[in-house]
Amino acid sequence: MPSVPSSVTLIKDRSGRYWASFVVETAPAADMLSPVDCDQGIDLGLTRFAVLADGTHIASPKYLRRAEKKLKKRQRELSRRKKGSNNRDKARIKVARAHAQVADARRNFHHQWSHRLTSENQAVFAETLNVRGMARGRLAKSVHDAGWSQFLMFCEYKAIRYGRKFVKVARDFPSSQLCSACGFRDGPKPLHIREWTCGNCGTRHDRDWNAGRNVKHEGRRILAAAEPRTPGLGASRR
Repeated sequence: MPSVPSSVTLIKDRSGRYWASFVVETAPAADMLSPVDCDQGIDLGLTRFAVLADGTHIASPKYLRRAEKKLKKRQRELSRRKKGSNNRDKARIKVARAHAQVADARRNFHHQWSHRLTSENQAVFAETLNVRGMARGRLAKSVHDAGWSQFLMFCEYKAIRYGRKFVKVARDFPSSQLCSACGFRDGPKPLHIREWTCGNCGTRHDRDWNAGRNVKHEGRRILAAAEPRTPGLGASRR
């Protein structure tokens, strides 16, 4: 540890696991990383967890979907146990542990990618998503499985920790409607349309990749308007 802990808190979660939480003092400058001359835009999705402005695809691990069979089995075992019995309490802990494994795997995935994005880029730009509204629709389970809110929260606090910039683009920004090559607004498109051709310049676009590039362009504009111009983070399209 960087210093002697000033306090230690023991926590027992619903799955019967114990955690030790340490409070230590650190020097903020110790976590700062050297500046880099690159930035990144993120378009989040369900089929693919994210598509970056440089064309990188992050596959969606779908931890909840993959564990559904095991979770249903544990839940059935719990429902068959007599209320108030020791066997029911044991079954409850098994259900809680199964859910905890899914949450832990998802959290680890988010930590790995948020660390990579914030350490390799001077600025990270992302959409502002209406997660609460999307979670009330027919895609609710997939939205909860993706855990976008947690991922963006990790990106934001790590950007601050490493001396990077993290910018959220406005929710009403039409990232899927704009041509990232010429800026022409081609209009809204149904979700099943994954590729489209710009009616102005004729550029063929992958929907998600194009959206990631537009998020980066808009993030650069917001960043440039909020602070003095930073070398390597100009508003030029590329």
